[in-house]
Amino acid sequence: MLDGQVNAMERFSLEFISLIVGKQSFCIEIDRIREIRRWEPITMLPHSPNYVLGVVNLRGAVIPILDLAIKLGFDPISPTKRNVIIITSFETKMVGFLVDAVSEILTVTNEDIKEAPKMNSGTINHLVRGVITNGDDMTRIVDIDVLLAHQEVLENAI
Repeated sequence: MLDGQVNAMERFSLEFISLIVGKQSFCIEIDRIREIRRWEPITMLPHSPNYVLGVVNLRGAVIPILDLAIKLGFDPISPTKRNVIIITSFETKMVGFLVDAVSEILTVTNEDIKEAPKMNSGTINHLVRGVITNGDDMTRIVDIDVLLAHQEVLENAI
């Protein structure tokens, strides 16, 4: 492959939805998001893990709703009408995440994504795929596949 072709391939655009969780900036790849909804009452499930808030009926499909703050190691979100549920796809399933807010669409190149520093400890290190600098802010990319890779997350949810 020619150098020009490699450089062009390395600079393709990626889009992310930036969101706020625990007063921190995170983002999720836009192609993983199926829908963004306002908070609505959910059906709670007894004996669920603390990060599973319950389920919602989305056009006939039962979708588990997880508190992304808890999954990322922050205090739980106390849902209000201002909170948002982000419906994402994982394998053949859909899963919703409660977040504080959705901010904007970020369009970046893969050159704009930096590797997240490796730390010895920390709840979210393995859940962050990379970091995008956005002005003075740094936005962490949530790795949905790693976040939901443990089958018990979904099996315990519904």
